Amino acid sequence: MFKLLMIQADLATELDTLATEPEGISTKFIDLAFKGGWIMIPIIALSIIAVYIFFDRFFAVKKAGKFDAGLLEKIKVYITNGKIDDAVMLCRNNPNPASRMLEKGISRIGRPLTDVSTAIENVGNLEISKLEKGLPVLASVAGGAPMLGFLGTVMGMIQAFYDMANAGNNIDVTLLSTGIYQAMVTTVAGLIVGIIAYFAYNILVTNVEKVVFKMEATTTEFMDLLNEPV
Repeated sequence: MFKLLMIQADLATELDTLATEPEGISTKFIDLAFKGGWIMIPIIALSIIAVYIFFDRFFAVKKAGKFDAGLLEKIKVYITNGKIDDAVMLCRNNPNPASRMLEKGISRIGRPLTDVSTAIENVGNLEISKLEKGLPVLASVAGGAPMLGFLGTVMGMIQAFYDMANAGNNIDVTLLSTGIYQAMVTTVAGLIVGIIAYFAYNILVTNVEKVVFKMEATTTEFMDLLNEPV
């Protein structure tokens, strides 16, 4: 019986420890962030910007990539029957970059094929620029965040050596803790934000390239349609 009571007491102690541990860990993380100094403010701001751009562009590119595979066949039927206005309305009812390119090409039917191709290409360039909106900023975050972290490291080490110089012979480890904390925390924070932004940038670039490929394939099929003999 005594052993059972001892086991229960040990279990209760362990549960209490586990229950209080997450709060302690979160408190330590917050304390470490504050010890990073003011340089943590732009790093945190860059992380928020990177997250916003990633999710905004991710869903926008995903929406742009949705294209009805049977749209070209319907357009072909309309064009063959001379229903140009119906073909234009069909493109407008399917809002995405490829449809807007087709709409511009359909509106130029009757002109030389070079003019049609140029009009489609101009619209395509505008659509690509819209898809790539924010990507240069995300790339800047990927490169700038680690540099800010290293700047915080240099500032922290300068602070540590300055405190050592002022301490003279009374050097204490706790006296150097502020500078060392700033040096380490800003480096880690900058690298984390930079790595996340780097992978986010590459994911978005890959998705944009897939959409661009669909746009080019759609344009090629449309131009082949116009080149078909009546």
